[in-house]
Amino acid sequence: MDSSAVRSRMVQRLRADGVVDESVLAAFGDVLRHRFVDSALATQAYEDTSLPIGLGQTISKPSVVARMLALAAASAASQARGSLGQVLEIGTGCGYQAALLARLGRHVVSIERLQPLHERARAHLADDAARTRVRLVWGDGRFGHPPQAPYDTIVAAAGGEDIPAAWLEQLADGGRLVAPVHQGPAQALVVVDRDGERYLRQRFETVLFVPLKSGVA
Repeated sequence: MDSSAVRSRMVQRLRADGVVDESVLAAFGDVLRHRFVDSALATQAYEDTSLPIGLGQTISKPSVVARMLALAAASAASQARGSLGQVLEIGTGCGYQAALLARLGRHVVSIERLQPLHERARAHLADDAARTRVRLVWGDGRFGHPPQAPYDTIVAAAGGEDIPAAWLEQLADGGRLVAPVHQGPAQALVVVDRDGERYLRQRFETVLFVPLKSGVA
């Protein structure tokens, strides 16, 4: 697989789809997505499709991940500092989005409730150039990760009925949270900006993510 060429084509598709943030596009061009999926699916790694990663979980479509990261990077605070700052990711999965976030933020805490996926992500990230900026945690993502709060950016890769209070509490003043949330029968991307004790919400397009669950396994 000529990963450089196929990554370049993926980046061009994202650009054509409306992703204009050059830092986000550069991250997608840098991370080797085929290393984060099963070898039998490697030939599909750069297509705009979600792929199974085991245990009923998936790696999201590149276009959806890029949209979420672009929304995160568009906050006024992120624009001012030139990065996503201190990041909390809910739902490590295979580790792909954590690798992207590590190129966009100062430090990433990524939490996964399923131990086999947590261990798989650790193996996937072991050779990643940005691995030193990622801390992987096995735990219940609904509670966030208080020890390293507050977070300038919070990104969730699972959708619940609403945004857990712990996430809002751990979001820094001026920070931005991007997560799928159920809106009636469907999920939609929701962006929350914190302004002191106010939380300003915006709703965006419909998406489909795995459900947000409690507990560890």
